[in-house]
Amino acid sequence: MSLKVALEQLGYPCYHMIECFPRGPEHWKHWEQVGSGSPDWDAIFEGFTATVDFPACTSYAALAEYYPDAKVVLTVRDPEKWFTSVQDTIFGEEWIRFLPGSEAGAFTTTTINNYFDGRMHDHDHLVRRFNEHVAEVRATIPPERLLVFEVADGWEPLCEFLGLPAPEGDFPHINDTEAVQGIIKTIMDKGFQAALGYQG
Repeated sequence: MSLKVALEQLGYPCYHMIECFPRGPEHWKHWEQVGSGSPDWDAIFEGFTATVDFPACTSYAALAEYYPDAKVVLTVRDPEKWFTSVQDTIFGEEWIRFLPGSEAGAFTTTTINNYFDGRMHDHDHLVRRFNEHVAEVRATIPPERLLVFEVADGWEPLCEFLGLPAPEGDFPHINDTEAVQGIIKTIMDKGFQAALGYQG
């Protein structure tokens, strides 16, 4: 989320799950098509010039191929802290049990669960997949297109990579754990449409 906010501050409207979910089932079907090998990337990202996090990050290679002039930022962090974070939020046990039977089940399975072999609470497996993902991105994306970035690095490396002047002020640091937990609870209690307000 910190990188999303930073990219938007630099002038790149940035797609993230918080843009995806409120668009509702018709939009989610585009991601199901990604899983079946017939993506419509332009429809998914209409109005956006950047994307971060799920659901797009598990399709980074296909996106890099489709958008050959795009640059790729690989955010890295301590795998153990990542594991704790996702277990507290998007891989929480109740949420992972809830999703398959929901209207978002097919889309989230295609874009997230399958990437982790459905083993969403297996510490060793998830940490291994995290490290494999980092290694795969480094091996797949040519060095001139790739920035390996930690949020703590601040504006300078990101702006140098993008050929932009660094803004004044600190780099955004967004801790959205409580907000994500609140959204998840509301969806489980009231359903996606009531919680997110999309048109049916």
